[in-house]
Formats: sequence, structure tokens, C-alpha cells
Amino acid sequence: MAQKHPIRVVAVDDDRLMRTMIQRMLEAEGDIEIVGLAENARHARSMIREQDPDVVTLDVEMPGMNGLAFLEKIMTLRPVPVIMVSSLTERGRDTTLEALAIGAVDAVSKPSGPGDFAAWGEQLRSLVRNAARARVLPRQRATAQAPPPASRAVSGRADLLVAIGASTGGVAALGELIQKLPRNCPPIVITQHMPVGYTERFARRLAQQLGLDCAEARDGEPLSSGMIRIAPGNRHLEIAARAADWITRLGDSAPMSGHCPSVDRLFLSIARSRPERTLGIIMTGMGKDGARGLLAMRQAGAACLAQSRESCVVYGMPKVAREMGAVEAELPITGLAQRIAKFGGRSETAGRPPGQTNDITRKIPHA
Repeated sequence: MAQKHPIRVVAVDDDRLMRTMIQRMLEAEGDIEIVGLAENARHARSMIREQDPDVVTLDVEMPGMNGLAFLEKIMTLRPVPVIMVSSLTERGRDTTLEALAIGAVDAVSKPSGPGDFAAWGEQLRSLVRNAARARVLPRQRATAQAPPPASRAVSGRADLLVAIGASTGGVAALGELIQKLPRNCPPIVITQHMPVGYTERFARRLAQQLGLDCAEARDGEPLSSGMIRIAPGNRHLEIAARAADWITRLGDSAPMSGHCPSVDRLFLSIARSRPERTLGIIMTGMGKDGARGLLAMRQAGAACLAQSRESCVVYGMPKVAREMGAVEAELPITGLAQRIAKFGGRSETAGRPPGQTNDITRKIPHA
């Protein structure tokens, strides 16, 4: 449905020139309106309360209350879609990942020079338009994270494989999902839409927080139970079957379905390998990347699931996959974790043709 009124944005940045640039870039095409410019969290708090914006752009590093602390308050007390605007630094990337895990919808790096302004403005407008359609939920107050208890361990069959695709909202959703998994799952491969430089940090963050064997994928690596591998930000991740092993392959960087890495590229490679021993899952994200590949997996005999509408930040990729007939069931994140655990114990729906389900597969609700 077309936007009937301009998207209302509050922009928060401690740099006056940056605030001016954000306003100029966002208002360039008439469908976005800046309703507030704030230099710090205190000013932003009152503007958000008074203006009730559709989207907030938020600087990562600010004096006083920094962007992360303010984001925590926004997501806990008054959820609104937030786009983080970060610097191209090591610290900026790590902080941006933390913001996405807290609940920011997306992030964009600040332009590095005048020659980047036009492309940067186009990217920022696109992110804000997408964010205006996002569904953000109140964040639960932070509690200490603990690894899943050992008693939940399953057989850890390395001959099985779980493949997951995600985009907008995926950093937080994947973190929640992986935290709920048993320690000894079948190998898991993930394509998350994310730029180069962020995927390695995302994998390292999960490994450090949860004590798991989680890393950015390398070419030609055999997979075994308990391993989690994430597609690099500038290469396609594919999977090949060799004897009893699963092997990672890194492809070129030409976009597929508009993305590199592409979820479709991962899923299609699995459909050509040993699909009857795989579980494919498509999670929150804008657009349709992954739907075609998941359908190919299901038609080839894989078990295929999607994240439920209610738990998605953006119910785009799962919706397209469901409408194409690629999905057996839609489940919230806890339900997806339970299905992965069960899949690790036995190949529950593998090999069933579309339309046939087992006793624990829920029917997909109509839109």
C-alpha cells in the first residue's frame, strides 16, 4: 500500500553539518519529512514524545547518553523504527552490531567524502522507507545471557544440515534463535544480508556471547555438528555434499536476487546437493530473496519453515516464500528453535512432498 503522507523522521546527531545533510538528503524526493533535529539524547527524547515520528535516525557515538544507551530506552519504553548512522571505524562497526542486536531496524555508515553523498542519500532514503513499514516490539529489559543447558543436547547428527536466511531484523532474531538452541545441533549455515566487515564481527560476537563454534564461512571447510557458519558480507555462501560431509563453498560477488550474499544462492545450492537431509528456514527481512531457493529445497524434499508474521520485524521474505508454497509452517523464534532441536534428533519431515506434513507441523494461517 502506498504511503499516504510523508514519512515523519526525527534525526539525532551531535554534528550540526551531519544533521543538515541528513535533512537535505531525506527530503530530496518529497516523501520523507524531517519533523525534528536533535543534537543529543535529551533533546531527542522530547522531540520523539512530541512529534511521534515514523522513524528515528540515530548517531552511534554522541556525548552524554550515547546512541546505544538511548536506543535501549527507546526500544524498552517507546518502540519506534530506528536507523543507526555510524562512522566507518572499527569501534563504529562493533557498536552498530550491538545496536542491531538491541533492536535497531538497520544501519548506514556515514559518507566518507563529498563524492559519496548522492549514493549515500539514496541508500538512506531507501532504509528509512523500509523502516517505516517495520514492526518493532517492546524490548524486554536485559537479563544475563547464559548458554543453553547441556541437558537439552541432541544427537548432533553431522549428516543433517540447517540453512537459515534473514535480512532486516535478522541480527536480533538470529541472536535470539541461536541462544535457544541445544549445544550440539547439526551444522548450521546462515546468510544474513550484511556488508563486508560486519559479518565477521557478527559471528565473533555470537561466539563470544554464547560460547559456540561460530565463525564467518571459509571456502572448502567441512561442516560438523555444533558448527555455525555465516556467509561473508561480500561473497555468496554455497553448500556441496561430498560423501557423508557437507562442504562450504564461497562463490563470486555478483548479486543474486539483488543481494550479495544471497539467501537464494545458499538455498539453491542445497537443493542441488542432499536436500532430503536439510532443514531450511527463512526469517525476517524485506523483499523476496530466499523464497525461490526455499521452494526449490522443498520441492527437492527438504523440510522448510518460516518465521511467523507476529515475530518478524519485517514480514517480507517469509510472506513471499509462504505465498509461493515454499513453507510448511510459520513459527515464532522459540518454535523454530524447538523444530531445529527435533530435526537434530531425527529427520522429521525430510522427503515429504509439498502438502504433506507430520503431526507437529502447524497449518499456515492465511494472510
